[in-house]
Amino acid sequence: MATRYQHDVLVIGSGAAGLSLALRLPGNCRIALLSKADLNQGSTYWAQGGMAAVLHNRDTVDSHVADTIAAGAGLCRRDAVEFTVRNSKRCVEWLVKQGVDFDLREDGASSKHREFHLTMEGGHSHRRIIHAADRTGRAISEVLTERAAAAENIEIFTHRMAVDLITADGRCQGAYILDQRSGHVDLFQASAVVLATGGASKAYLYTSNPDGASGDGIAMAWRAGCRVSNLEFNQFHPTCLYHPRAKSFLVTEAIRGEGGRLLLPDGERFMQNFDERGELAPRDVVARAIDHEMKRLGADCVFLDISHKSSDFLRSHFPTVMARCEELGIDISSEPIPVVPAAHYTCGGIVVDSNSHTDVPGLYAVGESSCTGLHGANRMASNSLLECIVYAESAAQHITTALDVTPPPSAAALWDESQVTDSDEDVVISHNWDELRRFMWDYVGIVRTNKRLERALHRVQLLQSEIAEYYGNYKVSNDLLELRNLAMVAELMIRCAISRKESRGLHYTLDYPQLLPTAKDTVLQP
Repeated sequence: MATRYQHDVLVIGSGAAGLSLALRLPGNCRIALLSKADLNQGSTYWAQGGMAAVLHNRDTVDSHVADTIAAGAGLCRRDAVEFTVRNSKRCVEWLVKQGVDFDLREDGASSKHREFHLTMEGGHSHRRIIHAADRTGRAISEVLTERAAAAENIEIFTHRMAVDLITADGRCQGAYILDQRSGHVDLFQASAVVLATGGASKAYLYTSNPDGASGDGIAMAWRAGCRVSNLEFNQFHPTCLYHPRAKSFLVTEAIRGEGGRLLLPDGERFMQNFDERGELAPRDVVARAIDHEMKRLGADCVFLDISHKSSDFLRSHFPTVMARCEELGIDISSEPIPVVPAAHYTCGGIVVDSNSHTDVPGLYAVGESSCTGLHGANRMASNSLLECIVYAESAAQHITTALDVTPPPSAAALWDESQVTDSDEDVVISHNWDELRRFMWDYVGIVRTNKRLERALHRVQLLQSEIAEYYGNYKVSNDLLELRNLAMVAELMIRCAISRKESRGLHYTLDYPQLLPTAKDTVLQP
């Protein structure tokens, strides 16, 4: 039987954005926190590198802002960048107060004034990446999860998959949620709903993301009437481990920050031929360079070499990468790591303001599912965790104020599944899923053309008609819902890419290789 739940705030997503927002709300606020799988399964947990913040007197807010805008290829909103960076130090302090154990400098750990160990990553002009070895996301996720589990006002629901948002009286009032264990769709109502569902990199055949990155929040917000923006900018992380048993293992950018060198199969360095910053160029530049060299040579991968550093240094700074490579027979202290680019981050998303509020009253979007204006045409390394924490704080403040003047949700009907049956054709889902990810990789990848995009649009529209027929006749499942959402977001990505008649940041097309003189956002209206 379906169940009806009532809370003040419904948070869909249990990564850094969802967890920190829930913890920022007042203790008298009744919160439902939903996770698609077990806790600590999302992208936050697997984030290796760290979080960018202005923490040292050698660094400045202006410098961090300038670096972010430069990496964003002229499309960042300055007010969003300044808002995020100005709040970076305070948000780090909040995480430390929660119990996150960031690395300290070895020569400063016992001094009167503790100093964090800061590392360097592509696009940054200073060492400003605070981290916990190469397990920063895990450190943040575990601490915030523990805090949320201990909070009396937060009720955690795992293995719950959002189906669609509920809107009534001109505002969002909840969502229909699939209980994956019972198979029933429950009704969750709340005065405020937060989408913290992550990105949509699972639209691509090769991705660094966990399985849940299927664009659920973006698709649901679009169906509810929200604008989306800049979805043509899909960031491909330059260095994911290339090995048949690796499956989506990201090799942190901090390795290049500590002197890692990218090599061709013959051992020759090549990044200096593409950008004067070499291996520390922004991710879009490095990914395109690797893609170019692989295609030019017909190579399966390139190599990332950090073997000039001592084994003790590597084990101290990159224990996760070192351990995973050792499992696969690769000793990174004596040989290079085989790497390839893979879809990593969705830079566009649901249009929000500085309070993470969407076009639909009562609906908020935080983290990778949102488009704040921070990332522009290319996200600078380690700005994503920062965005999650900063905008979660501002959203929590806005929600807290709004709850005082927001009436309780009106009565909504329970989910009706009386007209559908159990499917005996789940093979259709797996086939459609495979087709979608392959044509997105081939036609909407690192380098694009008009013809490729037109082919992709035609295919995704055919796919959506099949999915709609299937959705209307059979009971919903996690795989069906993810496929439905991913196909919708894939179409939005393609439509955004077709409308951009230039090459900017992460969107590179052979038909329009030059920049237009004025940078403009791509915005789609429902």
